[in-house]
Amino acid sequence: QVQLVESGGDVVQAGGSLGLSCAASGLTVGLYAMAWYRQAPGKERELVAEITSGGLPNYAESVKGRFTISRDNAKNAVYLHMNSLKPEDTAIYYCRGPYSSSGRPYWGRGTQVTVSS
Repeated sequence: QVQLVESGGDVVQAGGSLGLSCAASGLTVGLYAMAWYRQAPGKERELVAEITSGGLPNYAESVKGRFTISRDNAKNAVYLHMNSLKPEDTAIYYCRGPYSSSGRPYWGRGTQVTVSS
């Protein structure tokens, strides 16, 4: 059974930093593209950052230069380090894994990030 569990969400002041973790079980993160998404109140879920199976990162324009996605194959985890946080970064952050046999991707339950101005 695949499980993705996010942690690290918190309340932080604008300009601050925060690190999120996604612990995976039931799959090997190093074999798949893994991603972080976020959903702010009243908005659709959007891609924040993705790391390919080969380790190449891709970022949304809104977070380029501020966020860094990484992966630790030994710990079977994916991380998102966020710097220079802005109030508009406030959202629930979700870890996304590969697509299951049902055709839908695996999702974690999310972790709340709140950036105060």
